[in-house]
Amino acid sequence: GHSSAEKEVIAKVKTYWVARNSADWSSVVAMSSSTGVLNTNSDGSFHKPLVIQTAEGWASSNQGGVINVHYPEAIQLSDDVVFVRFYYEGVIETAGNSKPYRTRVTMNWVKEDSKWVLRSAHYSPASYGGVHKTQAGDFED
Repeated sequence: GHSSAEKEVIAKVKTYWVARNSADWSSVVAMSSSTGVLNTNSDGSFHKPLVIQTAEGWASSNQGGVINVHYPEAIQLSDDVVFVRFYYEGVIETAGNSKPYRTRVTMNWVKEDSKWVLRSAHYSPASYGGVHKTQAGDFED
């Protein structure tokens, strides 16, 4: 029952994660808003500042692994905004350390120059029934 825009954005989400999984940072950047992306990570930290994505920035982020998107749903909010939510699960690698990872994700995709791009993402932990316990490091930049 998704609209054509909703179907197109769900396909973009899947393509985005294929690019992230294969470290195709140029494609990740091409699917991100040229005016920047707002993120909230699942690590318990506060909202991240607006970031203009670059392939070099992604390459230096030390992020890797294989993540799979599950149960994506989309709702078109206007002609040029689609809200998406899904679960993703897999193994992440950060600075050479691997661990299982599961999170809930919401994203807003906007139409820029007639193509759908990622504008904001919010990741909330779904850590196998656990919850994040606040630590001093949560308040560091």
